[in-house]
Amino acid sequence: MAALTQDVAEVAAPPLVPADQPIDLTHLSQMTLGERSLECEVLALFDRQAELLLPRIRAGAPAVIAAAAHTLKGSARGIGAWRVARAAEGVEGAGPADFAGAVDALEAAIAETKAAIVHLLQSNSQAHARSES
Repeated sequence: MAALTQDVAEVAAPPLVPADQPIDLTHLSQMTLGERSLECEVLALFDRQAELLLPRIRAGAPAVIAAAAHTLKGSARGIGAWRVARAAEGVEGAGPADFAGAVDALEAAIAETKAAIVHLLQSNSQAHARSES
């Protein structure tokens, strides 16, 4: 039994989420059933929601901060924005001493994800235009 435990402990598992992408496109496609128009709609909604929630997180009362961070975490998980989800979770659990750093990390993750969303929406728009011509 000890040998089996040792063998299992030595096997490295691959990462569950690609570490180099702000949005897990495989997850997004699964969540939208491969519908490109729905992907675009969900990405645009997330972009707008992040834009609305970040100021509330920065300046809100503790209950507002927790609720906004929790909402953002769930939305990020829905589109496969794992870095945003982890950063929002960090804000949820941050104490007063760690709060500013946690919000800065969230803001950076959101900015990266928003840039990826712009790129994806432009790519989808160009692909749609080519398919119509």
